Amino acid sequence: MRTFDLAPLHRATVGFDQIADLMDRVLTNDAGSQSYPPYNIEKTAEDGWRISIAVAGFSDEDLTLEVKENALHVTANKAEDTTQRTYLHRGIATRAFSRRFHLADHVKVTGASHENGMLHIDLVREVPEALKPRRIEITKAAPSPQDVIEAEKVN
Repeated sequence: MRTFDLAPLHRATVGFDQIADLMDRVLTNDAGSQSYPPYNIEKTAEDGWRISIAVAGFSDEDLTLEVKENALHVTANKAEDTTQRTYLHRGIATRAFSRRFHLADHVKVTGASHENGMLHIDLVREVPEALKPRRIEITKAAPSPQDVIEAEKVN
């Protein structure tokens, strides 16, 4: 695998640490551990998304959602099954998992629902009014007394 040195990025920029951290996360090769459980991310509005995670076999009490430091953590721990069962084929995995989704600035989790073996997490970007672009009106400046030349002095 090819490795990239991001040191020049750190030397040439100020305040872009999040971009460098994002590049580090993307370039790390941990794709093998990220295959369970399967999930979808869909865009539901201009500033809205939905993460759907297949959590067949888990109840609401087994699932935990937590947001901290611009990251959404979804974890599941299944209680031990005390009944003795003999499976001919076991294709439904109910092993514990932890999945993390990094959220952009001002992205908030607005709700979560668990139905038909799917965990749906709704997200929306809420930009504060202070950070939204605003239009500045341009007015005509009144001439200053220094700019006015009296006609009598010129002639």
